[in-house]
Amino acid sequence: MAAVATRAYQHILFEVDGRIACVTMNRPEKRNALSVAHMLELTDCFQAIGEDRAIAVVILRGNGPAFCAGHDLNELVGRSPDFYRHVFDVCTRLMDTIQSIPQPVIAQVHGMATAAGCQLVATCDLAVASEDARFATPGVKIGLFCSTPMVAVSRNLPRKKMMEMLLTGEPISAHEALLYGLVNRVVPRAALEAETRALAERIAAASPFVIGLGKQAFYRQLEMPQSQAYAYAKEVMALNAMAADAQEGICAFLEKRPPRWPTASQ
Repeated sequence: MAAVATRAYQHILFEVDGRIACVTMNRPEKRNALSVAHMLELTDCFQAIGEDRAIAVVILRGNGPAFCAGHDLNELVGRSPDFYRHVFDVCTRLMDTIQSIPQPVIAQVHGMATAAGCQLVATCDLAVASEDARFATPGVKIGLFCSTPMVAVSRNLPRKKMMEMLLTGEPISAHEALLYGLVNRVVPRAALEAETRALAERIAAASPFVIGLGKQAFYRQLEMPQSQAYAYAKEVMALNAMAADAQEGICAFLEKRPPRWPTASQ
């Protein structure tokens, strides 16, 4: 925890309450648009969190009127090809980092989540949205097709709905996002923080070792053919069964007592 807490960030806020960390995008005047500096700070913070066993779950949220307005368009005017490649490489590393750390990351979404902001929501392991949330991949309207956001969002939404969002740039509501699988639940704005926290606490009660193992296995098997996925998953599960946390959990269930996770104290 200290490793993250001692870092000085300009564009994000970081805090820990118990075993739950909150990463807050803090560019409210820019609707938390993702400048290169902002994305580098987010990546650094998530990498540090991934190395901290005291943190079990992460909540990603945004200050101000929006969750995230996507890339900072001020950086995308009149630049070199190498700069544009650098921007989207930095963005890709951020998204990969969120999914590669062992801790589940929950997006706490209010207001607009557009383009790379929608990509962030799709990349997070779980998402809770307020009723006022809106989601869009509107790049087509400004001549910049949302190709990188498409990668993450299309792995959440059905193909036809994804193409409609990409080709029209029109937003979908929080309830549509729930219907199509982009978010896990929709709650009144006043309940957003409490509902997200409650979900995080339920996850934090499980074994951190098992959660990390399961998150990694989920993403690895996702794109495998079924036979290969089963071959991989059975090896993961066999190794999991031999772990101290699994043996403790099974014994606790049989003995009708709460488990005491060995890895939680490491």
